[in-house]
Amino acid sequence: MIPRLKVTYDKEIVSKLMAKLSLKNKHEVPKIEKIVINMGLGEDASDGKKLKACVDDMALISGQKPIITKFKKSISNFKTRKGSNAGVKVTLRAHKMYEFIDRLVNIALPRIKDFRGLPAKGIDSSNNYSFGVKEHIIFPEVNFDKVDKIRGLDITIVTNSKNKTGALELLKEFNFPIINKKN
Repeated sequence: MIPRLKVTYDKEIVSKLMAKLSLKNKHEVPKIEKIVINMGLGEDASDGKKLKACVDDMALISGQKPIITKFKKSISNFKTRKGSNAGVKVTLRAHKMYEFIDRLVNIALPRIKDFRGLPAKGIDSSNNYSFGVKEHIIFPEVNFDKVDKIRGLDITIVTNSKNKTGALELLKEFNFPIINKKN
């Protein structure tokens, strides 16, 4: 079954973005290619039970099994050893990606305490949008009673946009609560 957000993108968002960005071809319209969700473990990476709990929570949040990332080199100040566990990571594509965006925007982000919106400055030089979530328990799939420690998530939305305005407009069309902060 095709996700609801994918159908909305194909039927409505593409035409709106073509008008906003003054594009002539529908293949020039920016789209989301993948979503990368990362959870750093810190000192809990060496503990097997806590690592398994993080893997289980990430699997519930994303809908697929995460990989365990390793440190690439040893740094004594950070007390890291090459090859030891660093965190867990998931890359979502296609239908799971659209389902995750739908749950993130409509269910998870409104559950954040004192949430005022996501900053517009999260777009990097490759026109990808990255932001952090301080509590992974905002997702309804995670059972709050079984969580031993509240952890943060880094979410990166990879787009194929040619410029920052295209990426920003794409995210706004997907109903991301992005705010422009003026000092």
